[in-house]
Parts: sequence; structure tokens; C-alpha cells
Amino acid sequence: MLIAGSSMREINNLKTRLSAAFKMKDLGPAKQILEMKISRDRSAAVGSLMYAMVYTRPDIAHVVGVVSRYMANPGKDHWEAVKWLLRYLRGTSSTSLCFGKVKVTLQGFVDVDLGGDAD
Repeated sequence: MLIAGSSMREINNLKTRLSAAFKMKDLGPAKQILEMKISRDRSAAVGSLMYAMVYTRPDIAHVVGVVSRYMANPGKDHWEAVKWLLRYLRGTSSTSLCFGKVKVTLQGFVDVDLGGDAD
């Protein structure tokens, strides 16, 4: 995952603060919720990409959505899209969204050929 280290520190910090205020026991990661068993495959590319998309990188939403459609039977083109996305994330890891009162000029680039999209 892209931000696993900082996220785990935040989670552990929260657990420490909660256990100081309440009597609690850390049972580890959830294994079942509402009689549904939870299994995790930390090596799966799409799950980690969805985490990044939801929490830190809304700019990858379209690509993750397209790749997600083919999780059951991905083809070579879909794996190439995932590899492209991982290279994009590595190349833009220092880019971020800034919210504030400073006047910001939005600059964007598009390289899209939806008419030629076979999927």
C-alpha cells in the first residue's frame, strides 16, 4: 500500500489513546462482520489501488474503476493498465491537493481516446 506506514502509526496512536480512556482489548484485524467472513489478499493490486483512490488519490478513480471491472478475468491489457497506473503513482508521489485561501491556478492534462476504447 502507498501510505501503509503512516496509516498504521495513526491507527496505533488512536488505539493507545482509546485504551488509556477505556477498558479495551486489541483483537487484531477483523475476521468477521455481520456473519460475513473477511479475507484479505494484501498482494492484490486493485484493492490497494482502491484504498489509495478513496483516501489519498481521487485522480486515479477512472482507471481504478475500469480495471476493477475485469478483476475476475484480467487480460494482458488490464495488467498493463495496472502497471501504467503504478508507474503514474510513483512519478506523482510528491503531488498533492492543497486547500487554503491562496489563489491557485488549476492546470490539467488529458490524454484520452474513449472512442478507441475496446472495453
